[in-house]
Amino acid sequence: MKVPLLIFILSMCIMQVLYSQEEDGVVALNLPVRNSMTFNRYAMQPTFSFVRTSSKFFSIYAKREAIAFDDAPVTYLASYSGRFRENIGAGLGVFQQNQGVLTTFGGMLNVAYNARLDVDTNLTFGLNIGAYKSGLNSGAVVVNFEDSSLQNIPDNFVLTVSPGVNYGLEFFDFGLAVNNLVAYNFTSSALLKENPEQSIQAHIMYTGYMYSRGFLDDSKFSGLVRAEFKNDETIFSGLAMLTVPKGIWAQVGYNTVYGVSGGVGLYITKSIALEYNYEMPFGDLNEFGASHTLALAYRFKNRERYEYTTEDDIAGLLDVKKKSKSKKTSKPVVATSKKQADAQANALKEKEAENKSSATVVAKTPEEAEAELKELRAAQQAKEAAEAEAQRLAAQQAKEAAEAEAQRLAAQQAKEAAEAEAQRLAAQQAKEAAEAEAQRLAAQKAKEAAEAEAQRLAAQKAKEAAEAEAQRLAAQQAKEAAEAEAQRLAAQQAKEAAEVEAQRLAAQQAKETAEELKPIVAKTPEEADAELQALRAAKAKKDSLESVASDVPIAAPKDALSKALFDLEKETNTAKETQELLLEQLDAIVISKNQDLKDLKEENDRSEQGLAVQPKPFKSITAENNKLNQVKSDLERAIKNRSQKIAQLEDLYDDLYETDTLYNEEVILYYKKSLKRLKAEQLQAVSAKAQLETRLAEIKIATDFERRRRIKRAAFDNEEERYDQDRMTLAELKKTTVIRSQPLTPEDFDTGEPQSNNIQILKNVNNIDDGYYVVLAVHTDVSKRDEFLTKAIASGASNIDFFYDVNTSKYYIYLDKYQTISEANNAINSTNNKPYKKNMSLVKIEN
Repeated sequence: MKVPLLIFILSMCIMQVLYSQEEDGVVALNLPVRNSMTFNRYAMQPTFSFVRTSSKFFSIYAKREAIAFDDAPVTYLASYSGRFRENIGAGLGVFQQNQGVLTTFGGMLNVAYNARLDVDTNLTFGLNIGAYKSGLNSGAVVVNFEDSSLQNIPDNFVLTVSPGVNYGLEFFDFGLAVNNLVAYNFTSSALLKENPEQSIQAHIMYTGYMYSRGFLDDSKFSGLVRAEFKNDETIFSGLAMLTVPKGIWAQVGYNTVYGVSGGVGLYITKSIALEYNYEMPFGDLNEFGASHTLALAYRFKNRERYEYTTEDDIAGLLDVKKKSKSKKTSKPVVATSKKQADAQANALKEKEAENKSSATVVAKTPEEAEAELKELRAAQQAKEAAEAEAQRLAAQQAKEAAEAEAQRLAAQQAKEAAEAEAQRLAAQQAKEAAEAEAQRLAAQKAKEAAEAEAQRLAAQKAKEAAEAEAQRLAAQQAKEAAEAEAQRLAAQQAKEAAEVEAQRLAAQQAKETAEELKPIVAKTPEEADAELQALRAAKAKKDSLESVASDVPIAAPKDALSKALFDLEKETNTAKETQELLLEQLDAIVISKNQDLKDLKEENDRSEQGLAVQPKPFKSITAENNKLNQVKSDLERAIKNRSQKIAQLEDLYDDLYETDTLYNEEVILYYKKSLKRLKAEQLQAVSAKAQLETRLAEIKIATDFERRRRIKRAAFDNEEERYDQDRMTLAELKKTTVIRSQPLTPEDFDTGEPQSNNIQILKNVNNIDDGYYVVLAVHTDVSKRDEFLTKAIASGASNIDFFYDVNTSKYYIYLDKYQTISEANNAINSTNNKPYKKNMSLVKIEN
């Protein structure tokens, strides 16, 4: 018991952890079998296929709800469930639910395991696994015009898991279950979250028998109280059922949501049963109308006697007890031996002699007559004794003959009963074999449908992935174009800023010159000329001093202000070296990218002209771009830092100029000229950076164009070109391949990807007709395809052919095409043992 209990606890924990994703728009699983305690009990609670059950049933169930409305919900369920071993119960059901324009089709598998704890106590574990497909029922949609949105509603394939446990006593059962603990949507590859039918279910059930005289003797009473705790509501319900051994039962129930219900059922025979249930809601739900349920079931005769919950003795309505008829022997009893025949003859002779003696006695004397009479009496007594013995023997012989006849008749009846039982068992075995074959065929069809659905989903996912990849590439190209445009705009703005700064400096110099000439304008021509000559002389002297000041370094600073000026100028000159080094690195990157652009353009041009191109060595674009971004970031930071230092130096210069006259004119002129030089250098660096970034943006745009040009040139123009090339290749192979004198073996043929034994369905395949194709090999590589074709043609397969499926990117090599599946199967099962036919499969084309 410990192993199943441990497995159950681990499964519960793992399932609860996995249930963490969201999914909307999927029909939740809810089979409305809440009103019956006789059939389909496992759908109500996973352990009920075992608890208080001793028989196996096959049932067909139909329920229609809310009959006051058209297209009301309808549920159909066919299941086989019940007790299979002393400690195992199981169930298997197939269902379909129609809710308006939505339809759900699927199946449910149940298994229950019981662990005996004591004489009257046991613990049962159960598990329901449901798999169903829900989607739109296009046949139920009535519209006045075609709506394309209806065609985009997907079908969802969902797998649900519902575990449960039950603790049983002599008369009571206590249980707990989790409905739809896990619901996984294979269509969206995600777990469902906020499932409206996910709930925790608790129940208490009582089962007892009535001991009384009359019609209700040995009747079984069952009562069930349940509570379902959902996310947004709690539902309480109760059921009570009375089963009479005559084969009749009745039940009533109440549900806080669905209202009251009542039902009756009867066994037509000991095996065939019929049940009907009626349900009426309360309150606002009363407008929806009542619900009707009809179930037809067949109970299989139980050939085992279980220690837990033995089978109830149920009679059928049409069952008649057979009465035994006693047979009487009409033939007279005759003597069967010679001795008995002689005794009967002697008795007759004595009777005749007696008659004669009576006549003789009359003529004799009284003494003689008396003596004669005594003798006659003695003879008579002897005769009567003989007759009695003869009758006793005859009676004994008749009794022995009757007993022998009875034994013969009993043996004959036993033989007939045995033959009838053998015929019944043979019929039952034939029926079970037919049911097993039907289940196998249904499972095979379900497997084929699942494989076809998986292939469709895989193709759809591949298509969606391709579309997503195309969107990602388009978005990436758009992003790169936007970044290039932003870089170009930034370079243009930097260039414009440099031009504005140059204009500002020119305007400032013009303003200073105008300020110097302003006092001269108001004087007389002679005074103005003299003043102008003086200014020119002073300017010449000043320029001479500036020239000397720029070439001769100033003395070591002595005060704090001069020291700060000196240190800041030194730091600014040092930053210039770092700035120039980064500009050289950026220029080298621009030259490298421009060379890559030239090489790519040359490759495209020569390839279009049909000329061979020497492949270029591999270069990491990511590493190169990372280096470019790092250099641009470092250069931007260096220019910003140096500009800040120049601004600080200018502020200190202004403070030095305005303090007092202690500083000589050479120092002032030195720093003025130094500031002018530094500003010019910085303006030149900004302009160079802007020009390089503009060039980088232009190179990137041109490179993207050449890359798209190469990708477009490398791909096929369309599928027709691929098809024409494939046809030419096949014709060339058939024309040039020679039949081999030495036969090949099956090991010489590479059939490619392994194929399923089931029929594979391909849709929307271009340049190929509908039908069944006997496929010999499947390849994705063109060289392997051509190798297989060459070997097959060399082995005598002159009519071999192939087609390409763009949805799977595979080549399917086939030998023949057929219109019917029987013809295709006959071709596969033929005795032709060619080496290239070692792995044949069927592919159906549906365009």
